[in-house]
Amino acid sequence: MENFRLDPWGHIYIEEYEKLFKYFGLSPTKDLLKRIESIGGKSRLYSRGIVFAHRDLDKFLDVIERGGKAALVTGFMPSGPFHFGHKMVADQIIYFQKMGARAFIAMADAEAYAVRRIPRKKILENAKIYVANLIALGVRPERATFYMQTNYEPAYYRLMQMASSKVTISELKAIYGDVEPGKIIAVFTQVADILHPMLDEFGRYEAVVVPVGPDQDPHIRLTRDIAERLRSDVPGLSKPASTYHKLMRGLDGGEKMSSSRPESYISLNEPIETAISKLMNAYTGGRATAEEQRRLGGIPEKCMVYELYLYHLADDDMLREIYEKCKGGKILCGEDKKIAAKLLREFLEEHQRKFNEIYKVVEDYISLPRY
Repeated sequence: MENFRLDPWGHIYIEEYEKLFKYFGLSPTKDLLKRIESIGGKSRLYSRGIVFAHRDLDKFLDVIERGGKAALVTGFMPSGPFHFGHKMVADQIIYFQKMGARAFIAMADAEAYAVRRIPRKKILENAKIYVANLIALGVRPERATFYMQTNYEPAYYRLMQMASSKVTISELKAIYGDVEPGKIIAVFTQVADILHPMLDEFGRYEAVVVPVGPDQDPHIRLTRDIAERLRSDVPGLSKPASTYHKLMRGLDGGEKMSSSRPESYISLNEPIETAISKLMNAYTGGRATAEEQRRLGGIPEKCMVYELYLYHLADDDMLREIYEKCKGGKILCGEDKKIAAKLLREFLEEHQRKFNEIYKVVEDYISLPRY
């Protein structure tokens, strides 16, 4: 595999997405585009290739189309601010809820504590912020279950323990490389996160889909194997489906947008002027001089501001116009950033207004552990 390994705890940015089809057996979502949008309506996530690959999404859609019980499972590690990289997952939750799925949304506090070494008090504070952001963005709480990994139902922990008996340490090392106790616990916690909606205690959903970045595929592959191995002991389990979205690059043009690198992201809760300042300093695909850009055109594919348009800020007509002006040298980076800044300001003003209202009652939606 040319030493091509996915690391769920790393900070890589995957540039060669085609390798994922070759090495890990993913299927392109473009082949299902008409069917997806016939159920959920048009979505930039799929039409723009942001969600670019899947495993068994067609089987998940089969259940949706015949009115069966379907669930989406995802999780957020509350280790830092909620940023636009997280919003991409929120958009997928909202889309699958529109299709009819119920969302099970974990606050991965166990993993944040064991793997990231985040203080518990900070984790619990962040969890409330994450839940409030998700609801402010449009996640429907009446069709969602928000939970903390360390504060859930007994059947969830029983499933976690049973899953741990179906894997050897050699298998874990082959998938993840070197492992330590905290990571091993995090692995089996995520297995329980993904599979538990299929249990009677949680509604016996017959199909589950998990939207992830491609760096998380090792967890998906392991969970699918464990589901097969547990089937004789736990009736109703089946292999989960999964979708894979491209990873937003940091504003500095480096690795993926990450909570551990403040210069790489725009938080949905930071002061708006700070967010605008970050955008105005973002890495672009501009040329060395204005004259050269007018003559040769810019390179939007390398531009972090264009990524914000692509993933979050622009409708199809605006995106096409910005792209063509940039490639044709008809717009310079400074002007482009001002346009994006206006859109960003409008979005954050509205979002933060909603967030502030929801945060006042956020503990109505999630039960927090005492410590």
